[in-house]
Formats: sequence, C-alpha cells, structure tokens
Amino acid sequence: MATTPQKLYKELLKNLGKPNWWPVDKKYHDKTGSDPRFEIIVGAILTQNTNWPNVEKALSNLKTQKMIDVKKIAKTDMINLKKLIRPSGFFNQKAERLKNLSMYLKDNYYCDLDKFFDNDIQNIRNELLSINGVGPETADSILLYAGHKPIFVIDAYTKRVCERLPIYKDLDYDKLQNLFQNNLLKKYDAHEVTSVYSELHALIVDFAKILCKKKPDCQNCFFNEVCAHAKRLTQ
Repeated sequence: MATTPQKLYKELLKNLGKPNWWPVDKKYHDKTGSDPRFEIIVGAILTQNTNWPNVEKALSNLKTQKMIDVKKIAKTDMINLKKLIRPSGFFNQKAERLKNLSMYLKDNYYCDLDKFFDNDIQNIRNELLSINGVGPETADSILLYAGHKPIFVIDAYTKRVCERLPIYKDLDYDKLQNLFQNNLLKKYDAHEVTSVYSELHALIVDFAKILCKKKPDCQNCFFNEVCAHAKRLTQ
C-alpha cells in the first residue's frame, strides 16, 4: 500500500501525538518585550548543520545579553556575536548570516517584522533567498514557523523518510515540496493547512530522530509492515 503525505500525517499524529515545535521562550519575550518571531528566525540560522541542543546553548547566550533583537544584532560587533553563538558550530559563517539578515530587516523594514511578513509569500521567500547564507530550507522554516505562511519545509529527515517508505523518490527540493503541498491541499483548506504543514514537518523530525534514524529501529516502527526499507532489511 502506497504511503502519501496525508497518510503519513495521520499515522505520525496517531502514534507520536501533537508536536511542540518551534519552541520559543515566551517568558523571555514577555520580560524583555522582544518579538518571539525573531527567536525563530535566529534559530533557523543557528540550526544549520547542527543539532538543536547546541542551538539552545547559543540562544541562551544571546538571551543573557538580551540580544534576541533585530536592531541589537545589526549593531553588535562580529567578535561578540561569534562568541555568543559559538556553541552552535560554524559560528563564523552563522554570525555573518545573522548579521546579514538583521541588517536586511533593519535597512528595508526598520526592524518591523509585521511589515516584513505582511508581503506576498513568494516575495518574502525571494527576499530571504537573496540574503547570503539563506537557502530554501532556512527560508521556508522562517516563513512557516515565524511568518505562519503556508509552505512545507523539506529537510534531510523528510528526504530520508520519503526514500525509505517510500513516498516520493524524486528528492529535488522544489518538486518534493510541491508534491507534499498538492497532496495535503486535497484534504485541508487554506485556513488549516499552515498548521498541518508545521505539525507534519515537526512530526517527521521527531520520527526520524526516534525511529527512522540513520540506523533505523524498524523492529519498533509502526510503519514496518508497509515500509520498503524495513522489508529489504529482513530479506
């Protein structure tokens, strides 16, 4: 039986429950009056090529200096920024990317995220992709989780799951994204699809970390009876 994004979403939700993603420190933002959407934007940059616990350490460093702020990152010197985000790895590149993105928001939107996200989704995406160091996955994570825009994020976990079950074997980013979105839009309307995209992406990440790991735990996986990869392992 072929697996589709709709079926994947249903099974993951049934077996793993509703995810809590993207995590945001609400107490910090209530205390400082800062915009929680910018924490998501910063996290989307910091999570490149690393795991989330390392990102949390870098975010914690930024919060101790009250630096989760567009204007402050745009103004701070690179030495200080690199020091604060060092736990996330590749801190030289990421500091430059954070600075570039913050300067872009400052120069073009006066640090106002409402104005930034109050644009057509494709225009925002094109702007994000024009910033050095922001690729499709990072841009779409920002759009979906910070901007609450209806766009599905494709990452390495999604590609792994799609390849193994399989769902789709064409792993080109844009084509895979379109296939997911077109399938899900057949069932979910425009008012609910954004939350479906965010939940499904988060569920896939959890699933890939818990069961569908690089070395998969097929024996305990609830997809093992339909998964092509699991069947190959038992042959």
